[in-house]
Amino acid sequence: MRVSVFDTYVQKKNGAVMHFDILVPADLKDAEKIHTYGREYLAQKGQEGQALSTSECRFCHIEEADDNVVADIDRQGYSIIEMQGCNN
Repeated sequence: MRVSVFDTYVQKKNGAVMHFDILVPADLKDAEKIHTYGREYLAQKGQEGQALSTSECRFCHIEEADDNVVADIDRQGYSIIEMQGCNN
């Protein structure tokens, strides 16, 4: 499966920055749906209400998904790769 990768930086409630990638099927072009996925992830991390738009979330590239990403997308429509500041 080919996926689009959206490089995302969000300021947390404590002022620190979360950096994560949102991966979606490559044919998904609906920015609002992609941002909704990002907001769902932020809520899971206790960061609901933080700004997430095209300013924070930008298309980066398309790549071939590994099995874990495919399983996430099959289950919930997207996958998240945590890069920095996601667990504090």
